[in-house]
Amino acid sequence: MDNFMKLSIKAVSANEAFARSAVAAFCVDADPTVDELGDVKTAVSEAVTNSIVHGYAGRDDGVVEIEVARSGNTVHIEVKDCGVGIADIAQARTPFYTTKPDEERSGMGFTVMESFMDALEVVRNEPQGVIVRMRKQFAASKKRAE
Repeated sequence: MDNFMKLSIKAVSANEAFARSAVAAFCVDADPTVDELGDVKTAVSEAVTNSIVHGYAGRDDGVVEIEVARSGNTVHIEVKDCGVGIADIAQARTPFYTTKPDEERSGMGFTVMESFMDALEVVRNEPQGVIVRMRKQFAASKKRAE
């Protein structure tokens, strides 16, 4: 592992953009393309938003923990909460599934995360909550090749 970071944020919507930006800033050292950085930002945004909206469902005492590790041009990201959890993870990973059908939501975003990242794992955070693990390998940059 070349580098790592840990970030704990209060589970409020205002912190979603901060989390996305902090992870993106951390990844810059691996020299990702603009598109690759956008992929990471979108995936982190989806995972953090899930924790806030679905995991804590408006509670004001929730915390979202984000850990990022970099090895070479690969980043491993973990977004963890201690919210209500997901009863059926397989069902939650289907497109457009949501725990908030009365709200204007297009699902929990696992399909989006999976499309932008090289690997996605969603597991229970015992005794309660969810852990989303993602991996992204950035293309070799021209700077490193020289």
